[in-house]
Amino acid sequence: MDTSFAAEDLAFRDEVRAFFARAYDQELQARLGSRDPAIFKPAVIEWQKRLQAQGWIAPGWPAEYGGTGWDDTKSFIYESERAAAGVRDVIPFGLKMVGPVIYTFGTDEQKERFLPAILGSDEWWCQGYSEPGAGSDLASLKTRADVDGDDYIVNGAKIWTSYAQYADWIFCLVRTNSDGKKQQGITFLLIDMTTPGIKINPIISIDGHHSLNEVEFNNVRVPMANRIGEQDKGWTYAKALLAHERTAIAGVADSKRTLEQIREHAAREINGGKSLLSDPLFQKRLSDIEIDLMALEFTELRVLASVASGGAPGAESSMLKIKGTEMQQAVQELLMEVAAYYQGLLPGDLNAEQVGHDFGSQARQSYMYGRAATVYGGSNEVQKNIIAKAVLGL
Repeated sequence: MDTSFAAEDLAFRDEVRAFFARAYDQELQARLGSRDPAIFKPAVIEWQKRLQAQGWIAPGWPAEYGGTGWDDTKSFIYESERAAAGVRDVIPFGLKMVGPVIYTFGTDEQKERFLPAILGSDEWWCQGYSEPGAGSDLASLKTRADVDGDDYIVNGAKIWTSYAQYADWIFCLVRTNSDGKKQQGITFLLIDMTTPGIKINPIISIDGHHSLNEVEFNNVRVPMANRIGEQDKGWTYAKALLAHERTAIAGVADSKRTLEQIREHAAREINGGKSLLSDPLFQKRLSDIEIDLMALEFTELRVLASVASGGAPGAESSMLKIKGTEMQQAVQELLMEVAAYYQGLLPGDLNAEQVGHDFGSQARQSYMYGRAATVYGGSNEVQKNIIAKAVLGL
């Protein structure tokens, strides 16, 4: 694949590899893998500040707002090398979601207030979209924001809110008008999580991890200055954000990394004197997934090229989301099969010397959490409806 890159692109690839080898050290990796909030969040912030110091914290942002200004080739190289090196991606809610909304639709005051803090990882964001009664049908949301002078009074609840327990701010879709089509009365607000009336209820997911939450709003006062764009027009801004989110959810580079790990694990799994990797049926499954990932990668490149030339992800983002999450689950299932009997191990049950490998627990956790991939960001069934409407005109 190197032969397709120009000399300057190959030099950039080598620069990225050298930076990751130097900056993403083992001590930091250990802290990033911790489930102790007192260790995890500071480690994430430290890593993202290292990226910022390098000038690489926001590859998708325009240079005028602090982004890299990379072309689609450099963006592709960076993401591929990040995943290949096993480097943790940035927390997306500020840098990949609300940040682009603010620099695209926000006021000059909002850009000045929020963008530097997002780039500097000085403020942690979470997403307030889904509700107990409005997930895939997001436009049915019920959380209300009633005008009171120069403020909104917000009441309602959001659910499946990742990392709300760490967040300083939440970007929220709220209902400001119940007349007309349900998409027409939605407003996009930026809400300080320290505001009185906000309550966070933890949700422990099936992998035993606390990353999800329910967030309650009880008479929460939000200044109108924290509204993005016009009142009742929030659906327009939400759709732009979701398109970027769905493109990121595809996770092609990370799936390729996991597939390579599966190949390494299978080469070490010996049964009857032969490695699992030499089994023809296993080879076929591995090859089928690899071929699908290659095809998906080219689709991702087309989307990156469109965005780099000033476009926005359209129906392609839904295609990427569908196939990307299906491929994630296929890779996770294959890793579970390689782990075999040891996929049920809990952390601390047995050590790697006793089992023969140390990925059984991780395989189970990624498989369990990965079941949600085809649901969050807009379920895959809904994405198919979007494609039918946008591409086929149905």
